[in-house]
Amino acid sequence: MKAVTEAALFEAFGGMRGMVETVLPGLLFVTIYTVNKDLHVSALAALAVSLLLVVVRLARRDTVKHAFSGVFGVGFGVVFAMMTGNAKDFYLPGMLYTLGLGLAYVVTSLAGVPLIGLVLGPVFKENLSWRTRNPGRKKAYTKASYAWGFILLAKCAILFPLYWWADTAQLGWVLVALKIPPFLLAVYLTWVFLAKAPPPIDVFAEMEEAERAEKEREARA
Repeated sequence: MKAVTEAALFEAFGGMRGMVETVLPGLLFVTIYTVNKDLHVSALAALAVSLLLVVVRLARRDTVKHAFSGVFGVGFGVVFAMMTGNAKDFYLPGMLYTLGLGLAYVVTSLAGVPLIGLVLGPVFKENLSWRTRNPGRKKAYTKASYAWGFILLAKCAILFPLYWWADTAQLGWVLVALKIPPFLLAVYLTWVFLAKAPPPIDVFAEMEEAERAEKEREARA
């Protein structure tokens, strides 16, 4: 079960390629900006590499949701920075998204519908069965959602002061450095909580079994 959980988490959160696609545009932006201080060149380079990652995914016929999310994130950052003329605003949409996501994890946990359960339920073929039929998994999803929420909020507590006090290059390098480690910590804690939880209820298998039973009854009739 631990191996299955690990594989499902790896798939759900994009794996190694997903992490590269998350880091590369921001890394390219801050590298170019650190060298030449040119907002337009840095922003367009970041957008171009995001689009290239989508094209590569499409050419390989891979799942494109992580690459597309990266394009939208970079696109919003580029538009915002171009509108304000402030290079630091390239990072602001992503920071606001992180803040909102962190709050969503905490609020949904408090409401008894942990967000990580809504995300991973379909991956484990259990949908929402954990809410009423599998209290052990609901508890694990709640713990995992709190972990994601607090980790993302802690990240915001570092980044937002830097947005006001640091220059663009300093903010960018810190942001790049904080891309992967908090994510890996949250995924690891999710794996720990779910590995100790009861196995998921495969609602798809249940539906298929019910359909087979119905067909058998019809055949006998």
